[in-house]
Amino acid sequence: MANDAKPGADSGHAAPAKSSKKLLIIIVAVLVLVLGVGGVGAFLLLKPAAEYDEEHGDSPAEKTKPVKKKKADRNAAPIYVALDAFTVNLVPETGDQFLQLILSVEVEDSQTDEQLKQYMPKLRNDVTLLLSSKKASELVTINGKRALAEEIKEQMNGVLDPAGKGKKRDSPIKEVLFTSFIIQ
Repeated sequence: MANDAKPGADSGHAAPAKSSKKLLIIIVAVLVLVLGVGGVGAFLLLKPAAEYDEEHGDSPAEKTKPVKKKKADRNAAPIYVALDAFTVNLVPETGDQFLQLILSVEVEDSQTDEQLKQYMPKLRNDVTLLLSSKKASELVTINGKRALAEEIKEQMNGVLDPAGKGKKRDSPIKEVLFTSFIIQ
């Protein structure tokens, strides 16, 4: 009679094999689910902001953060942006004196050109305040004009790239060029 019993029925080896398979299937299903959710999350987080903005109706002009810059091609033609004329009263030395200044700036790339246009009211205000704080005697020499160009460049770079102050890297404004400089 002992031989009539099914082999393995008394030892209980068949039941753990079935629960082991179920446990393995559950673990694999949970692992696939976690990896799938992780992959979708990574895709959404790593998706470029420009694509996200276009899909959700935000225009690039509404952004106020500076755009990360790509390395400029050293052989590319320079990009110049002409600014409207500045006319200011200078600090009086011998009666009223005026400065009429027209300048152009060399920018790093076309993105900086767009950013320059976006910040133009702030830039014009800051340059006007800087110019009106000068005396004619400071500006008549070539060294005075060079110093003024450098001050304007630093001030504009401070507005366009405030995080870049004091760091050794390319500035958005490469050079300030005077196209007209009249003191009366």
